[in-house]
Amino acid sequence: MPFRPATLAALGLGLILTAGILAPAGAHHGWSWAESEPFELTGTIERISMAPPHPTLHVKAADGTVWQVDLGNPNQTARSGFTGETAKPGDAIRVIGNRALDKKASHMKAVRITLAGQNYDMYPERLPKP
Repeated sequence: MPFRPATLAALGLGLILTAGILAPAGAHHGWSWAESEPFELTGTIERISMAPPHPTLHVKAADGTVWQVDLGNPNQTARSGFTGETAKPGDAIRVIGNRALDKKASHMKAVRITLAGQNYDMYPERLPKP
């Protein structure tokens, strides 16, 4: 019995996913690349990008290290109230989130960012309980 083109396409995609060819692209999403314990970063914003798949901030810490801070996906970030006009380079920021498992990487995923006393919660369900 011959396969339909849609069936062949679905089988091909399944094989690709099973082989792990797309795994590196998907590895960035989710939380498996980050520590489970909360991490806090304070510093000044160097650069802001609101481009998909995740808006990002580059934050310079007091020791001079520049951290990449991934925000929520564009919809989550917008729901938090944070937009491309909310902050600018030079603004002081505090970030609570989860840092990369790789300690050599200055990379984290934000759960909450605080600017001028205003909280922007990307993932409120992940905030540490008081």
